[in-house]
Amino acid sequence: MTFKQRLQATMPLAVLSPSLLALTIGVYGFILFTVVISFTRSKMFPTWDWVGLRQYPRLFANSRWETSVDNFLVFGSLYIGGAMILGLFMAILLDQKIRFEGVLRTIYLYPLALSFIVTGVVWQWMLNPGLGIERLMRQWGFESFEFRWITDPDMAIYCLVIAGVWQVAGFTMAMFLAGLRGINEEILKAAQIDGAPGWKIYWRIIIPALRPVFLTAFVVQAHLAIKSYDLVVALTKGGPGLATQLPSTFMYSTTFTRNQMGLGAASAVMMLLAVAAVMVPYLYSELRNERSH
Repeated sequence: MTFKQRLQATMPLAVLSPSLLALTIGVYGFILFTVVISFTRSKMFPTWDWVGLRQYPRLFANSRWETSVDNFLVFGSLYIGGAMILGLFMAILLDQKIRFEGVLRTIYLYPLALSFIVTGVVWQWMLNPGLGIERLMRQWGFESFEFRWITDPDMAIYCLVIAGVWQVAGFTMAMFLAGLRGINEEILKAAQIDGAPGWKIYWRIIIPALRPVFLTAFVVQAHLAIKSYDLVVALTKGGPGLATQLPSTFMYSTTFTRNQMGLGAASAVMMLLAVAAVMVPYLYSELRNERSH
């Protein structure tokens, strides 16, 4: 092998090496560090006082963690379900080849250009009784109108759902629209010729054909739901009380506010396992499909 051939063979590795090194240290290295810290008695700073699995029973005995998990089950199910249902509806609407499709697609995708921090701040203004929707309606003459979900411990979690779904529904719509445009039109025309009504075509042909898109959308939204932090902090700060505290905010406050780094690391590991429980089956399914083809 000549020098030029060796250079061509090693060039891709040389170019990618810095990125791979940074990824290994900055992501996987710190994941390993967090796992190790969860087995220690670390408080404000990391220590190597080994306590084994003792932090995990402490975590599950913590009422704040239990509350955050309960809140996540409500938030996650409504957030994922709402984003997928609304995204599918918007994709079906755009797939009818309506006028100004490009304009509508841009409008639907616009929230994706904003960060969750910006989304949280904007929705906090809108839902604030003294600034947003309630004040506007009263200025219009509806003096008895009230909309105070953001200050109601029983309803505040739904404010997170509304803001979160608004942020990501356009992205889900784009995935479903790509799936709809990839369905063989001859199959649809054959069903129409056979006299199948529109709702049955969607229910029997189109929706089943979108199964891979549903799976991808679920994985993406579940990942975003599990690590949701900036939206919560910007919109409700976890309140009122603990009404909107999620595992991510529990992890941050436990580690950096309450100075219980070992317990916070244990909660981070549990979040990592939750993400892995979603990602690993998805990746296994994708790899199996590639091998079957």
